[in-house]
Amino acid sequence: MGGTNGRRVRWPRYGERASRGAARTSEGATAVRRTSSSRHIPTAEATLTVPSDSRYLSVLRTAAAGLAAHLDFTLDDIEDLRIAVDEACALLLEQASPKASLRCEFGVTEQALTVRASAACEQPAVPSRDGFSWTVLSALTSGLDMEAHSDALVITFTRVRGGHGQRQGSGG
Repeated sequence: MGGTNGRRVRWPRYGERASRGAARTSEGATAVRRTSSSRHIPTAEATLTVPSDSRYLSVLRTAAAGLAAHLDFTLDDIEDLRIAVDEACALLLEQASPKASLRCEFGVTEQALTVRASAACEQPAVPSRDGFSWTVLSALTSGLDMEAHSDALVITFTRVRGGHGQRQGSGG
């Protein structure tokens, strides 16, 4: 998914450690760390890893809402982001391996929040672009991309402060 001015944020592939080596806790969370102050390049990153159980989705929604609040997102934008996180993670849970973890990486810039959610899957398949979930995610985000790797499904989306902004990625 491309950012503005043709810049790309390089997220680690599923199961790969971040190149800058953030410290991990025993629960799998990575502390927020500052990386760059350039516009639309992450100024902070946070990673949360939770069991692939719908009871833990509230943790991911709350983290997204808290980060969006730091960006001065409106209450409507924050609620849209919470719904998008919930919808993306629900798609992942449908395909996640029984004992897999759900991993959510958040990239914060001056104007946007990028979410990269992933889960290990036995036979990952990109959900249909004609389906309800794709429609909801496309409507709530500024950029959307889904990728099936050999052992994981990855959903990446961006929400720009103040609304959707110009569409990015393959979602529109």
